[in-house]
This record gives sequence, C-alpha cells and structure tokens, in this order.
Amino acid sequence: MIESPVLLAETAPAALVARLRRLAGAGIAAGDARAADAWRTAGLVRAQLHEVYAATLDDAAAATGFALALALAAGALPVLWVRIEREERGGGRPYAAGLAELGVSPDQLVLVLVPDEPALLRVAADAARCPGLGLVLVESRGRAPGLDLTATRRLMLAAEASGVTVLSVRIGAEPVASAAATRWCVAAATSGAIPDVLDAGAGAGGAVPGLPAFDVECLRRRGGPAGTRWRVEWNRETRCFEPLDPAPALAGAGLSVAAGGAVARNAPAPVRRTG
Repeated sequence: MIESPVLLAETAPAALVARLRRLAGAGIAAGDARAADAWRTAGLVRAQLHEVYAATLDDAAAATGFALALALAAGALPVLWVRIEREERGGGRPYAAGLAELGVSPDQLVLVLVPDEPALLRVAADAARCPGLGLVLVESRGRAPGLDLTATRRLMLAAEASGVTVLSVRIGAEPVASAAATRWCVAAATSGAIPDVLDAGAGAGGAVPGLPAFDVECLRRRGGPAGTRWRVEWNRETRCFEPLDPAPALAGAGLSVAAGGAVARNAPAPVRRTG
C-alpha cells in the first residue's frame, strides 16, 4: 500500500522541519511564469496565491484533486498540504491510491494536520516562506473567517518572496474578496469513455471510464479576463489538462476555451463572483 506521509504540526515540529529539509534537496526548480492561457498544460503562474473553490460540498474531492493536478502540471513540487485535524476526522484522510492515480508520488507530498484555523494560517504562512517547497496547499472548510484580505495578502507576499506557489482550497464557502491572483470554481464532471482494449466486454458498449474530469470556471483573474469555463480531463501521463468538447477560442477572451456543450450539459456552479 502507498502511504502518504503525515506529520502533526503541533506535536512534531522537529520532524516536520527535518522532513521539509530532505524534500527541499529533491525539489524541482521553478520555471518561467507561463502565460495565463496556458494553465491547462503548464499549471498556474508560480510564486503567487491562487484560490480554488469547490462548487458544492460533494465537489470537495474534485477541488483538491484539481489543485494537486495543477501542481503536477506546473512541476511545483514538493507539495505541503495543510488541513485541520477535525476536518480530516469528518471527511476522511486523502486516499493514497487515488493520489497515485493522479500521479502524486508519496515522496512529493507532506500532509500536515493542525488543531484549528489559527494554526492553519500560521503553518501556511511559515511554509510559504520556505523556498525548498514547490506548492503549499491550504485546505479549509466553511467560512474560515481568518482567511481574510490581510491573511491572503500575507500569503501572497510570502509566495512572491520565496517563489513558492500557494493554493487555497475552499470547501463549503462563498467566494470573498482576497489578494489571490486567480480564483477558480471546480466541480466534478462526467469522464469521457476510452476503448477497453484489454477486455472488450467491460462496461457499457465495451468501454471503461475515462480520465478524471473537471468542470472549471475562472471567477477572477487579476489584470485579465474572467468568467470563462472549461470541461477538462487530467492526463497523468502527459501531466496536463486536456479539453473535452473542444471548440475554437472565444474571441477576445485571451484564453483557449473548450466551450461547446460544456455549459449546456453541466449546470452553472452555485457560487457568487466577488472581489
């Protein structure tokens, strides 16, 4: 069984520091900032704070999976994933085999459990200053009032200074004003089917479920267009998102958008655009 390394931030600070030092030596160097329209193949711009909102509570796994896939696409490794201990007890620990299916190696991930929201913000801010990391994933559920404009500015400044990318994954929360460079809403989407060459009788019509798929909407982009939407699937072999229902780019959007029937088949994400 593949085990995801877990450290309790409040009870094992020395072990956490030692683990981060080992990972820093194996980290992948940050590359050039990519164009905003290349997120599907290159991930999000490095050394910035970005936000990913789950469209509904049921889309929590999709939102975190999307965030980890973005880290892999950008080569923003290793990943430090910070979450509150009580939320793990309620929602369960990340499934190691599922992480492996996304392409996340256990050597590229440290999962940190903290007792409460103040500790979450404290650990996230400290980790964002550690240049040996590629990405800090901050998972929160509910309103999380501590993740306000001041806290997100602090995270953005730390990311810009260290070169570490910070991804705030918000579950069960409404979008609020923040210092994030981009804001995304993510829902699970129906996978495309792929031919079953090993067993033609498997599944309906001799097909098996396809790759992990996401319905993604850009709610905010600092200095650029927003409001565009894609339906994409994650290919762990190429480490990029590939469009479903491909269509030409929308004129003037500045993004290559796979629109087509995506909006028609998937209901709009129930979130408000603010900030």
